[in-house]
Amino acid sequence: MIPLSHNKDVYRPLGSRLKEKVAGWIRIIFADRNSRNLLLFLILNLSFAFVELFYGIWTNSLGLISDSFHMFFDCTGLLAGLAASVVTKWKANDKYSYGYVRAEVLAGFVNGLFLLFIAFFIMSEAVERAIEPPEVKHERLFVVSILGFLVNLVGIYAFQHGHGHSHGGGGHGHSHGGGGHGHSHGGHGHSHGDDHNHSHGSEINLSSGNSQIMQGVFLHILADTLGSVGVIVSAILMQMFGWMRADPICSMFIAILIALSVLALIKDSVLILMQRQPTALDHVLPQCYQKVSQLAGVYSIQEPHFWTLCSDVYVGALKLEVAKSADPKYIVSHTHLIFAGVGVRQLYVQLDYAHM
Repeated sequence: MIPLSHNKDVYRPLGSRLKEKVAGWIRIIFADRNSRNLLLFLILNLSFAFVELFYGIWTNSLGLISDSFHMFFDCTGLLAGLAASVVTKWKANDKYSYGYVRAEVLAGFVNGLFLLFIAFFIMSEAVERAIEPPEVKHERLFVVSILGFLVNLVGIYAFQHGHGHSHGGGGHGHSHGGGGHGHSHGGHGHSHGDDHNHSHGSEINLSSGNSQIMQGVFLHILADTLGSVGVIVSAILMQMFGWMRADPICSMFIAILIALSVLALIKDSVLILMQRQPTALDHVLPQCYQKVSQLAGVYSIQEPHFWTLCSDVYVGALKLEVAKSADPKYIVSHTHLIFAGVGVRQLYVQLDYAHM
């Protein structure tokens, strides 16, 4: 029999259910400082984009109008980051057993592509203006660019502060007691491959992993800030020396800086999505393998796999060929301790008993 409460939920009006879901999203956003700052800065950025657009139309400044559309486009990147920060908080279920924490990696990748597109757009526009410098009303640009710079300074302060602390949750809370969770199935007299011992560390707390989201957002704000600085510098040069090519040259430097700053974010995102072994573990895993192979009863290590689930959360799986007389609890617990010591938050161990 279906509970009455379930029937009520099914037949509730769509508007009521939607309102409840949006209220839940808002609670998630305001419960986390980074998400809250992101929403507030998105509102501030969007408001200033409208100010730029209306001011550009009023002064008939094509530069301001195009910059306002650039800010609108930038807001889509901030919105993607905000959406990802909400999605990563969704609880795990039977279909997504790790939850939705990988959304931060996707957000970092998408924001990186957005920024590369912005850099390409700025560079192509700058080259065109360098060939044929248009007449720029720098006195009109100066005031708005100063305001834009101040808006972005607010964002840099808020997100640099949060970005500096966003890594803290990932590197701590290692499962040193994870070895106690090993489960041994059956006796020790089976042939190779018949007796498996699967174990895992304690449950991973994934709620703090959003550094790629914040890194992408911070780079967006940094790109906007560089744009404002470029406009201010070029406006001063044009006013003092009448050098109209200052605007496109500053834009070229900004485009190059944006592209260089975002390459690391895209590279990190691609490496995680391609399931590469965590670069932070490249030098320590061989030492771990050596320590495990020296445990009593361990013959060899087979099929080791280590990957990054999300920022600073490393997961691994490996198969150990062991002697029939080996103590499975001893091997599993010590294997967990060895890998937990280098930051592997969750480890799956399979024991295969060798033919002897």
